[in-house]
Amino acid sequence: MLFHRKTLWLLLGLLAASPSLAQPIPVVPAPVTSLPGPPALETRPDHVRRYTECMQLARMEPLKALPAAEKWIVEGGGMGARHCVAVAMFQSGKHAQAAAQFEAIARDMGQDRPGLRAELYAQAGQAWMEAGAADKAAAAQTRALELKTDDPDLWIDRGLSYAAMQSWPRAISDFDRAIRLRQDDIDALVLRAAAWRNARDPGRALVDVNRALSIAPDHSEALLERGFINLARGSRDAANADFNRVLKLVPPGSPAARRAEAGLAGGAPTAPAPTPAPAGKR
Repeated sequence: MLFHRKTLWLLLGLLAASPSLAQPIPVVPAPVTSLPGPPALETRPDHVRRYTECMQLARMEPLKALPAAEKWIVEGGGMGARHCVAVAMFQSGKHAQAAAQFEAIARDMGQDRPGLRAELYAQAGQAWMEAGAADKAAAAQTRALELKTDDPDLWIDRGLSYAAMQSWPRAISDFDRAIRLRQDDIDALVLRAAAWRNARDPGRALVDVNRALSIAPDHSEALLERGFINLARGSRDAANADFNRVLKLVPPGSPAARRAEAGLAGGAPTAPAPTPAPAGKR
């Protein structure tokens, strides 16, 4: 993939209707890091060099990269220049514009290079999620999956978009597909557990999170999720044990620590504000 996934757990305020289950689902957001460019967009040596330089500038100083990339388009930079514009837009916070650009590049490639087009639609999905348009993200991710059905990260990404819309059955179905492709994916297991909990089935949620913890007993997000599942099941003592264990594993004041403290207090965790994608590769 163009993306190298990092496990960056943030909290989205995705609440079930029932107050007993109203705890936000912890998610791995549709990638919240930089967008390295697809080298296959450029083949000419002079364009490869300029594309590489443009992408480096887009990641480090996107506001400077935008006019440089736009100038390159006028000079015949083609798809590489357009992709650099899209990445600079994304890095500078213009997420909706970036998403539209990624999609336009993929469309303009016609039927060529389906794997590369899938990656561009995946980037569009990320940008739409950052723009707060989960429905458009899911549509872009659906196009990506039509081109690349065997990529578990794409199934997770669309599952996250459905979760953002609180469409729990569709989210669970996509997490199912990801887990079938990568059976011991702890993130996918915890995500499906959280989706089951929000779908008011804490029994199935507990099965998933226990499976994740059998693979990684000290996984803080899995322990947090099990704590909230236990709250949903009315098992306050078991929930407190999980939250207290999290507090021993994570730094004081970290997002996980704050959520554990909120769980001990009986309230919903506070969702941290989204942060801009850092420079560098995923």
